Amino acid sequence: MQNLWIKVKEFLDDIISLFKNKGGRNVFLGGGLFVFIYFFLLFFVMPLGVSVELGMPSPQRIIAHREVIDSFSTNILRKEAVAAVPEVYDHVPAVLEEGKSFLNHFFGEIRKIRKLEADSGEDRVALFFEKNADIHLSAGFIQALLDQSPDSLHELQGRVEKVFEEVTSKGIREEGIEDALKQVSQGTGLLPFSLEIRQGLQELLEPLVQPNMIFNAAATKANREAAEQAVEPVLILKKSLIVQEGEKITAKHIAQLKDLGLLGPRINRGGYAGLFFMLAVIFILVILYLYLFNRNIYENFASLSLLGLIVALTLVLGLAVRYFSGYLLPVAMCAILITVLFEPRLAVLVSVMMALLFGFVVDGEFNYIIVALCGGLVATYSVSRLQRRSDLTKAGLYVGAVNVLCITALLLLNRGFQLEYVFLREFSISILAGLGNGLFSSVMAIGLLPFLESAFGLTTAITLLELADPGHPLLRKLLLETPGTYHHSVVVGNLAEAAAEATKADPLLARVAAFYHDIGKIKRPYFFVENQFTGDNPHDKISPYLSALIIRSHIKDGLELAREAKLPLPVIDIIQQHHGTSLIGFFYHQAVDKEEKGTPVAEEEFRYEGPLPQTKEAAIILLADAVEAAVRSLSRPIAGRIEGTVRRIIKEKLSDGQLDEAPLTLQDLDKIGDTFVHILAGVFHQRIEYPEKELKVDLERGKK
Repeated sequence: MQNLWIKVKEFLDDIISLFKNKGGRNVFLGGGLFVFIYFFLLFFVMPLGVSVELGMPSPQRIIAHREVIDSFSTNILRKEAVAAVPEVYDHVPAVLEEGKSFLNHFFGEIRKIRKLEADSGEDRVALFFEKNADIHLSAGFIQALLDQSPDSLHELQGRVEKVFEEVTSKGIREEGIEDALKQVSQGTGLLPFSLEIRQGLQELLEPLVQPNMIFNAAATKANREAAEQAVEPVLILKKSLIVQEGEKITAKHIAQLKDLGLLGPRINRGGYAGLFFMLAVIFILVILYLYLFNRNIYENFASLSLLGLIVALTLVLGLAVRYFSGYLLPVAMCAILITVLFEPRLAVLVSVMMALLFGFVVDGEFNYIIVALCGGLVATYSVSRLQRRSDLTKAGLYVGAVNVLCITALLLLNRGFQLEYVFLREFSISILAGLGNGLFSSVMAIGLLPFLESAFGLTTAITLLELADPGHPLLRKLLLETPGTYHHSVVVGNLAEAAAEATKADPLLARVAAFYHDIGKIKRPYFFVENQFTGDNPHDKISPYLSALIIRSHIKDGLELAREAKLPLPVIDIIQQHHGTSLIGFFYHQAVDKEEKGTPVAEEEFRYEGPLPQTKEAAIILLADAVEAAVRSLSRPIAGRIEGTVRRIIKEKLSDGQLDEAPLTLQDLDKIGDTFVHILAGVFHQRIEYPEKELKVDLERGKK
């Protein structure tokens, strides 16, 4: 027992050590999310099999979980339709024509013999058989016909032909020969002639009675297939009752349960395995995307946790709203959150994957999947360049509008134009659901964003836009107490935003961080030249070492103010990194000049503490800050001097190693330089000096 406990403890220790490892935590997180989604779909979406026996009571009440074709009822209707289709027979008119021709020939021969006998005195019957050896009738019948008068013979021929035509015109099938012969016997038996003639006529007609209705198997089969296909399939509607608990199981129940995929053991191993592999494919695709294109998210446990939370929350909400309408699936909400909290490309991928997952939730209903996917893509596009919080509401309206268009298009494709009450009611409900999806998604996203930002320490575009508001307490304090620094920060913000756009960095973060990068100067504003309006410089009264310490301390002061104001971490990092380990050159050289010859001056005492800029935005602000201050100090800021100053500052910072840890290329630096020159040339352009007299007149006009 003790050994078992030791082994269990070792196993738990291994698990804990693995969890403390970054890769191990990510594996646990991904595995946990996979298990959650798998069992979520398993128990709340996928149907469980039922075991029933024919003729036995049902162990439970069974409801259809999806709409399928009722094969049992459909097959019965199709069999009835096939049975109602008559067999096809082709009529053969030659039987009647040939029979009448033979009768006409026969009676013609009788008439000829009668004429010959009158002249030759030969035996009439023998002569007939001599000329008509192929006719096998009794001699008495032939004699009786020869004894008839011409009128009687004519009447007899007409009656015989009529009997034959009546029997034949009704149609004679192969199996109806005997019935036709009986009709011939009945017809001839009613003729007003002698028994011998009546019997002879029956013998005469029997060989002529042949089938004239030939069965057409191909046409019959085609007609029956057409009738079978014309039968509309009977549907088992979703949520319809299949069988009550305790109701006797019939063959129809068995067939319906098979159609629904519910017949079988409670644990459907094939279905569960299929769900597992489908979910595994989706997870692998997302993991590969993160590994190849979003390594910062892939390696960040907090970011992966947030991504998993958004997916799980979307699934839960999707399960809740699907009972109202499949058009309410909140893929758009998921897309908005991921776009704002992460980036648009990831949102596009997740939108596609969520639409596939929701395919299980809505039983593979194509219309719902298409509308959900289109809504997610539109939501991503709508907030990819977020400028203000109201853009989230607009995104919801865009999603709703596109949903309405998609739903209309799909219903027209599937149903066409119909004015029936049922169709119009379904159309109206679907349109309202599609529009409500957009509004619901935007409202949920607006409500969730602040909590997710706070819980995971993320900075979104919305937060940055709020910080960029000039009415923010910290910016207002900067304006009122250090107006020179405020103006400097605004110019640096414009420079940084334009440079960030040119180098594919985050323009909004660069601009907002630039606004706050010098907030530490609020504590000692007059020690910084841009706030010295009286011409009195307090640095003239203190040592270069103390001056450097004061200048350097505005970083620490800024960090304190930023943390008190709860500024986002990316902004705080830029405040700390925006000077890197740059040399405070003016006071360093002043210290060198004041020290006695041969006495070294420690350069470290005149450098900022760093760290070096770690991001593009921090490096851009470092350059913009230095360039703006240098150009502002130019006595004649003409275009050529501005460009020379900008290029020199960038080169010095690069040579000093201040950009060593920032992800900027030489091409990026060239673009940054071009952007700075273009903007600064417009800000610090040389103005024309007015003569004093003209200036006085202009001022007086302005007063008027």
